[in-house]
Amino acid sequence: MTRRSDIHLEDVLTDRVDDADLLEVPVADKVFRVFILIAGILFLGLLAELSYLNVGERDFFEKRAAANMSDEKIQPAPRGIIFDRFGKPLLRNEPANKIFLLPRDFPESSEERITLLKKIGEIMNIPWDDLRKRIEEKDWGQSDKFLISADATHNQLVALTALGIRGVYVEPSFKRIHEIPFAFSHILGYTGLVNTTDMEGDASLVIDDEVGRAGIESYYDKFLRGTNGKEVFYRNAKGEIEDRRSVQESKPGNTLLTNIDRDLQNFMYTRLSDALTSLGRNIGAAIAINPKNGEIMALVNIPSFDAKDVGAALTAPFNPLFNRAVGGRYNPGSTIKPLVGVAALTEGVVTTETKIFSKGYIEIPNPYTPSQPSKFLDWQPNGWVNIYDALARSSNIYFYEVTGGFENQPGIGIDALKRWWKKFMLDKKTGIDIAGEREGFLPDPTWKEEEMNDPWRVGDTYNVSIGQGDLLVTPIELLNYISAVANRGIFYKPRIVKEIRAEDNSILFENKPEVLSDIRNDVKEHIDDVRKGMRAVVEKPYGSAHSLAGLPFRVAAKTGTAQVQNNAKVNAFFVGFAPFDDPEIAILILVENAREGSLNTIPVANDIFLWYYENRLQKQH
Repeated sequence: MTRRSDIHLEDVLTDRVDDADLLEVPVADKVFRVFILIAGILFLGLLAELSYLNVGERDFFEKRAAANMSDEKIQPAPRGIIFDRFGKPLLRNEPANKIFLLPRDFPESSEERITLLKKIGEIMNIPWDDLRKRIEEKDWGQSDKFLISADATHNQLVALTALGIRGVYVEPSFKRIHEIPFAFSHILGYTGLVNTTDMEGDASLVIDDEVGRAGIESYYDKFLRGTNGKEVFYRNAKGEIEDRRSVQESKPGNTLLTNIDRDLQNFMYTRLSDALTSLGRNIGAAIAINPKNGEIMALVNIPSFDAKDVGAALTAPFNPLFNRAVGGRYNPGSTIKPLVGVAALTEGVVTTETKIFSKGYIEIPNPYTPSQPSKFLDWQPNGWVNIYDALARSSNIYFYEVTGGFENQPGIGIDALKRWWKKFMLDKKTGIDIAGEREGFLPDPTWKEEEMNDPWRVGDTYNVSIGQGDLLVTPIELLNYISAVANRGIFYKPRIVKEIRAEDNSILFENKPEVLSDIRNDVKEHIDDVRKGMRAVVEKPYGSAHSLAGLPFRVAAKTGTAQVQNNAKVNAFFVGFAPFDDPEIAILILVENAREGSLNTIPVANDIFLWYYENRLQKQH
């Protein structure tokens, strides 16, 4: 009998071992059980993978399979045109050429592909490291095409065509051109390529679509976008095109008619730019609104940006992409005093006859160090002042006392003051139809104790009564409250867009005047008293904006200077409206880090009011 040890490796390899020579050993039952278990696990794993591929990744592989036999050529739809209130275009569409790469048509060799990509990058002025990063970061599951340029130049097209490269495709497209660069950039915004988040939120979007990224381009994107056309090319196994079909015609976007006055906007931008340049300053904002209905006639931000080169603005100083007019939060300074005046009169702590004496400061006893009382300053000694004089002279002492109280003069207190802030809607967004709006911040004792572990003191009330301390508002909130003063108590929702029209000129959307709040019954005759005080700001020789008295119509105004950064700089505000008896326009001017406080805003306001009178009011009558 042959023993197991007599079998050699050569016998196994040459299959020369006889059956009789084999040593038979029975297999244990547990071996079968282990085998069956492993086989079962493998089968379940295979079943799960098949289910995932057929269900979870079905769309992906269907797209990949379709891509192997066909190509889709998108015919981009032109975005809708945006017009001003008089039908003047604010932008236009110009033809452009998009350059796509289709890597599956490149040479198979990795070295050849890299060489080719580097050559294409040189023509398109894209450094190799940047191009490689973009290729690696692209989500190839969304599309086999890679957009290398959305606006190729003529020379680039000629150079690429001369190479005769398979896998490089040109598709006609459009680019947005602002009629007046910079002046309208924050109103209009800009467009950019879609990302994964955009596509997840909107099934109608496809890769390489453009969507609005800021301004009303973003806010009204779905109306402006239009519907892309689509043409499909079918290939055979050799990659040759055998058939083509147009499966969808392109449809242009809808038309937006705005309330913006193009000429007024351009004038305000130019005038404020010149003023900032002469002051050696860089940041400002201006807004014009119709107090009768909330129509935004102009909205200016400086610094601005060129919508054709948004990338440059990303690294530019002073954050030119930031829309300060709706998103900046500022101490309002003395522009808050008309509101405080309405509150004090309505709460009954003063009447129009009440006079308060300003010797230039008041002192509050210091319980911790009696020899060092807290001193709160007026900007100058103003003598005896009533509500009209207090607004005209911008007396701090008057507003300290009617809010926080002093000696025999009661104040309304911080709780009532905050209630009036809210009544004038300083705690809410206005709802203006543009991206980026924020709401103001209204401090109170509870907030201070929780955040600073420090009690609210009468000095805090004094500070916020003149628009200092922790009170913050946005320029659009500030102007909207001044508009409500102008029209005697109605808050309208600010509106940039008037209506949206389809290609056949039918109205798809009409942005009608919307009343946010009506406080006329709350303020009664007291708002007229405050309006009279704002008129005295201009009319009286001692008024802080008396230089506007020479305008050909009656103007009401209020100036404001807010000390910020530990008094290291001041921001200057101007707010006003005209004509006084029946206001048609209310404006706001902001100069950050002003040289001479509100004095830097008044000449700008004068010229804007004069322009409006000569170019709009006179032509209407």
